[in-house]
Amino acid sequence: MSPNPDSFLEHLKIHGYHPRSNKHSNALGEAIVVDLLESCPILKSRAASGEIVYDLNFTLRAGHSDWNVDLVIGAPARPVPPTGGAIISAEKPVFVQIAAEFKAVMTEHRKAVKNRKRDLEAHHEHVRNYDQSTISAAVLIVNGSNSFRSPLRNSDITVHKDPDKLIEHCLNELRSVARRSDPRGVGLDAGCAIVVETANLDTVTTCYSDSKLAPRTGDPLHYDSFIQTICRAYQARFSSSGK
Repeated sequence: MSPNPDSFLEHLKIHGYHPRSNKHSNALGEAIVVDLLESCPILKSRAASGEIVYDLNFTLRAGHSDWNVDLVIGAPARPVPPTGGAIISAEKPVFVQIAAEFKAVMTEHRKAVKNRKRDLEAHHEHVRNYDQSTISAAVLIVNGSNSFRSPLRNSDITVHKDPDKLIEHCLNELRSVARRSDPRGVGLDAGCAIVVETANLDTVTTCYSDSKLAPRTGDPLHYDSFIQTICRAYQARFSSSGK
């Protein structure tokens, strides 16, 4: 598996980033599903038999409260084996076992990351209220470019004077989001940071950042750690569950 999801980067190169579009989060969700199944035998086996399915932009209801979740994986009402060469069926699950939220900080980092942190805390709280056993996951995309063209401000270009400090600040905020190690706790079960460099201009030059502050192998925020953490949590909670 690549250190970061290649197909997500290709999407950014071709389509760029727009904060009011869910296309980038859909591309990330699809990439994560593939990497989870490639890296986690129990998920791959259950996907092949139709015991689990996935959905994007899923409305997760907990009590009387709804929350739009970027990616969910869970059990369908009845097995739905994938067809047409797919590795997992795209269907709405009746019970969500994995719920992943994606947030991005592309510019105005110090202001934006405060809101993203609040969103992620609300996400894991809502998932826990839905069911304690459901795995709450989160990805924070951080832009480490020197500048960024905002499509919401007449294409104004914002200059980032010290991208490394902004990356460090955003990752520290993500590290401070509550974490849990078992279903009885409170917090995220898995979280990672993906650091990209995109000015949102010449998207061909968009790339994953090689900044020394971007998560490296062994860091809990590294993408591979994120995938493996979800797999371990799934095995621990659902290997013998009827849910």
